[in-house]
Amino acid sequence: MHVVPSIGARVRPVMPFWLALLTAAAGGVALDTGFPDKNIWPVTFVGIGLVLVSLIGRRASGAFLVGLVGGFSFWGVHIFWLTLYLGPIPWLALAILQSLFFALGAVLIAVVYGRAPGTWPRTRIRLVMLPVVIAGLWTAREAITAVWPEGGFSWGRVVFSQSESPYASLVAWIGFSGLSFVMVWLVAFLIELARTPAVLAKTRALWAATAIVATLAVPAWYAPTEGSSRIAAVQGNTDASLFSERAAGDVLSDQTAETLKILDQKVDMVVWPENGSDLDPARSTLAANQLDYLSETMNAPFVVGTITNPSTNTYFNTSLLWKAGSGAVDYYDKRHPVPFAEYMPARAVFRAIVPDLVDLVTRDYAKGTTDTVFDIDGVVAGISICFDITDDAVARAMVGDGAEVILAQTNNADFGKTDENLQQLAIARLRAIETGRSVVNISTVGTSAIIAPDGASIAAIRPYEAGSMIADVPLASQDSPATRLGGGIELVASGLGLAGLALTWAAHPSRRRAQRQAPRTS
Repeated sequence: MHVVPSIGARVRPVMPFWLALLTAAAGGVALDTGFPDKNIWPVTFVGIGLVLVSLIGRRASGAFLVGLVGGFSFWGVHIFWLTLYLGPIPWLALAILQSLFFALGAVLIAVVYGRAPGTWPRTRIRLVMLPVVIAGLWTAREAITAVWPEGGFSWGRVVFSQSESPYASLVAWIGFSGLSFVMVWLVAFLIELARTPAVLAKTRALWAATAIVATLAVPAWYAPTEGSSRIAAVQGNTDASLFSERAAGDVLSDQTAETLKILDQKVDMVVWPENGSDLDPARSTLAANQLDYLSETMNAPFVVGTITNPSTNTYFNTSLLWKAGSGAVDYYDKRHPVPFAEYMPARAVFRAIVPDLVDLVTRDYAKGTTDTVFDIDGVVAGISICFDITDDAVARAMVGDGAEVILAQTNNADFGKTDENLQQLAIARLRAIETGRSVVNISTVGTSAIIAPDGASIAAIRPYEAGSMIADVPLASQDSPATRLGGGIELVASGLGLAGLALTWAAHPSRRRAQRQAPRTS
């Protein structure tokens, strides 16, 4: 027998407000525990559950506060690495901003929880619909903050906690947003089962087990490869941070010194990290001569990160394809410069608030508009610089431009021996699985690794040690299901959440009563 709740009945909170605040705070910490460096991926599901349970039965104001506490307990821990060089103000500002978005998402989820019985009074229908809508709203919030404001901050999505879990292979089928949706759906479904005494305990246990098995039983997509390219990547281990007191040319010198150790190796290309040459070889004879010598001796082109200044007051974070005797034959300008680090939005406004901090960002990097690939002697390589690897649009552009391998150049020196470089490596690993492309993740200081299309590690360099890695890297040209579907999965998942929210609003008893009482007009 299925209990039909009273249409106008208000859903009662699962716990008192003070306990909901503590539960949400614990949920935020649990969410972070699933990410590197702790990397205990099942705890992310616990964190999602604690946040959702704390929102059941909450009015909008209460849900906002609960979401704010849960959001800050997550973001405050998750991006604490920002404080290492930039201090507490940027960390606090970004953590609060992301927490506000988290809180707004929490309000929408609480609204749906509160209105679900009236919208879907039949138990089985509610068991189907409610988790889908909750997961869709969570995914929509992640999708929006990944691109807005100022290009967004695509960090902290729950999918990024799963790079080494059995769920990682799902990103090849449904992408990053798709896996976030599945994770939240599973937790929301289990919660709703627990809240539905009308369904027999044995039946609930069977349905719960079926849901868990179904999400884990999807076979990994076989990423077909077509040959390989022998690639060398060099980590010079230089303090290339924003506020380093190094002399001009030090980064170039350290990268060169480490490359000289592999001068006799036969490779198809050599990859240096973001800012691998702190002297622009287009303007520095010293840098150009060194790259010419290395490229000629190894008989291989170099992919080198540097800062270019093509015109007055215009700067780009650039990757150059350098060949001996020809110089830079192609270049890629970073598409996703980081606000408040690589450029200062509303500089005059923020200078009035924190002038000393704003003036630390001495130049504003422009957003790149180049294509995303280099043709390196017949091998089409997608180029990603630092946070570009988190950008779904950049990943789709690389694959769309024909990338057979992804070269992910990064400079993690600003974040020291914190979680940041491991969090970024986890994203790179998931990106390899999602696109079905090998990823060469090369950093100035680590963590550097070559990752196969199935997410397995091919080679690595220990962090904060100078070194190189050389491997025959698999190439691929076929689209994975996720890249073939593009952003459509994210739109569908988010759309389900927003459509469900609209339905709960339209079906709410007070609105239906108002419609019935409205005077008819001829």
